[in-house]
Amino acid sequence: MRALAKLAKAKVFPWASWGIVITMVLGPSCSDPESQESEMVASPEPPGSEEPQPEPDDAVTADVTAVRVSGAPGAYTFSVTLSSPDTGCDQYADWWEVITPDGELVYRRILAHSHVNEQPFTRSGGPVELQETTQAIVRAHMNNAGYGGVAFSGSPASGFAADPSVTSALTPQLADQAPQPDGCAF
Repeated sequence: MRALAKLAKAKVFPWASWGIVITMVLGPSCSDPESQESEMVASPEPPGSEEPQPEPDDAVTADVTAVRVSGAPGAYTFSVTLSSPDTGCDQYADWWEVITPDGELVYRRILAHSHVNEQPFTRSGGPVELQETTQAIVRAHMNNAGYGGVAFSGSPASGFAADPSVTSALTPQLADQAPQPDGCAF
């Protein structure tokens, strides 16, 4: 049934989206035509009257794909790799940031231009004032869609890994906090 729904969406078998299903019930012998029965079941609703299905989430987000930390406590350098659907200054990852689990901004690296032809890309920043075992979150921001992609969490001592528990709902108000981009070069 799921396969038919996928084919209906692909317009290969449009009748499948109308709820028409054809089933074959096979008897003891697959080669005996008299032992086969066909049944057609139709949906009581005519085509086009079904409830509209929600569209998939079309949110445009930037994902953190790697975090490397070097340096010393209180003055770390973070090298953050991002993957983002940049199209130019109208849509690009405009910063990555380090925040505490409580939502305090520790460091923000402003990205001055889009990276249309460089995906994924890595940019470093610092000094980031964290202690060796201080837990932190690294996430990215899109200029036209905000937060919402894959974020990493960890500490300089333990390293950083993808953390699906970090969502765009975590301190969205930080998007208004300084520093802010002062434009997009290209």
